[in-house]
Amino acid sequence: MHKKAFLYFICAVSAMGGLLFGYDWVVIGGAKPFYELYFGIADSPVMQGVAMTTALVGCLVGAMVAGAAADRYGRKPLLTTSAVLFTVSAIGTGLFNDFTLFNIARFVGGVGIGVASALAPMYIAEVSPAQIRGRMVSLNQMTIVLGILAAQVVNMLLARDTNVAESQAWNVAWGWRWMFWAETLPAALFLAMSFFIPESPVFERLKNRTQAATPQSDGLTHPQETALTQKLTSPVALWKGEGGKASPYRHVLLLGLFIAVFQQWCGTNVIFNYAQEIFVGAGFDVDGMFINIVITGVANVVFTFVALYTIEKWGRRTLMLLGAGGLGIIYGVLGWCYFQHMTGIAMVALVVAAISVYAMTLGPVTWTLLAEIFPNRVRGVAMATCTFALWVGCCTLTFSFPSMNAALGSSGTFWVYAAICACAFVFLWRNCPETKGKSLEELEHELTCF
Repeated sequence: MHKKAFLYFICAVSAMGGLLFGYDWVVIGGAKPFYELYFGIADSPVMQGVAMTTALVGCLVGAMVAGAAADRYGRKPLLTTSAVLFTVSAIGTGLFNDFTLFNIARFVGGVGIGVASALAPMYIAEVSPAQIRGRMVSLNQMTIVLGILAAQVVNMLLARDTNVAESQAWNVAWGWRWMFWAETLPAALFLAMSFFIPESPVFERLKNRTQAATPQSDGLTHPQETALTQKLTSPVALWKGEGGKASPYRHVLLLGLFIAVFQQWCGTNVIFNYAQEIFVGAGFDVDGMFINIVITGVANVVFTFVALYTIEKWGRRTLMLLGAGGLGIIYGVLGWCYFQHMTGIAMVALVVAAISVYAMTLGPVTWTLLAEIFPNRVRGVAMATCTFALWVGCCTLTFSFPSMNAALGSSGTFWVYAAICACAFVFLWRNCPETKGKSLEELEHELTCF
């Protein structure tokens, strides 16, 4: 019982990176109407785009460096580093009056997101037994959606009546600052608790093997294993292999990259990033938008709880197929409703349905699969590579939505997402393995060939 409680503790601490990931990623959506007026960029689409994407650029940088750093220094120090970055960003983003410094602070927070998004699920997978690994990694997704909901609720509570001049003035002067500052408390707690978790046992074993391969070693390390541990430390090496031989990881890396990018390009995350456009297009004002955002956040949390119970019963493959197929159907219907100029509660119901399907399938299962399918010796760099690809997908999704929405309309845009989901369903049907109940060593044997 003591060991089980300690396992839940260290997984919960690691998953706090997911909580801050979710909060930091979504909080800017509620602050957006107010800081744009404060910085005088309400009529500058370019500067608006800069403010919305600096954190995403930071995510790319954080994800890019996380893998190699985690394999060199360990998982635990990187989690602590991400906590420091979250804390600094939360304070600085609300403190600075200069738009450039505001964006630098957002970039720092983005680096923290990139590191945490790569390291937290990987750490949890490496410390968890096979029979509950999926549920424990899904705990990371649960904290992400709780962070998203927290940001949505904080934004709604802090945003005073937008129809009253005095309240709007407070929103522009101070409201958006407190939205960012509210992250400081959980960030500081994450930083403090990160000192009480142990290093990943997988990293400790890999570290001991690397040390055993030094000139002072006793020669007991297998030569092939040592070569793989030392050489396959970059995405290029993972793909091309070494010594003229094809990489045994190419197929599984391609699968991981596809899953990571599809989680973004399934389209659900535009609802969080562009909630104002989506709900205004469905006939709601700004105050109604905040309420509907919280409704989607509640659905996100509820159905992530559902995922915690279904991921070990239904399996990863089944849930991925359910997510791709279900979202494809919902987006097809949603596009038709926009085409027919429907408004009101029916549109909210469809958006909530999409969020619900995503929350119990692609949201948590993607991180679980990415943490499971790669062999121990390359999991750090492989996970970071796929996380980097995921954030590239997020960036391209975020950049493309306004242009697609303007060119195709809301109906055409969601039909495009429906088509993407349909194609992904076919790919996953042919290539996605079932990893439920298997140890990381068993999966390594099944998914790679030596």
